[in-house]
Amino acid sequence: MVIAKVIGKKIFALRKQKGLTQEQVADSIHISQPVYARIEKGIGTSWANYIDSLCDFFAITLEDLVKTTSDIIQENTEQKGGITVNQSLGTIQILEKLIEQYEERIKGLKKNVEELKQTIESLLKP
Repeated sequence: MVIAKVIGKKIFALRKQKGLTQEQVADSIHISQPVYARIEKGIGTSWANYIDSLCDFFAITLEDLVKTTSDIIQENTEQKGGITVNQSLGTIQILEKLIEQYEERIKGLKKNVEELKQTIESLLKP
């Protein structure tokens, strides 16, 4: 997935600018070094789960990351069939992925709330 690779390159560049190791960043955002390494390598979609923590850690806004990432996608995109992917398409792809990840989190939280309600109900029954 091109988005994951571009996000990984951006995160890698930010880490190098600060002169930090993968382990230092991973510890700071409370994930394992192997998970962080996969984010930098652009493997999978776990970057979306940690995007807020990464933006906070590197003191950038999500908008800054998306804008910069979209620019990189635009630079790395070849013209195919007379159509060139532009900056807005890159931004849309990233935001769609984030929405997807947030929707999954919301589903999980709703499930947790329902389970807690059931637990409370069962504890209150005589």
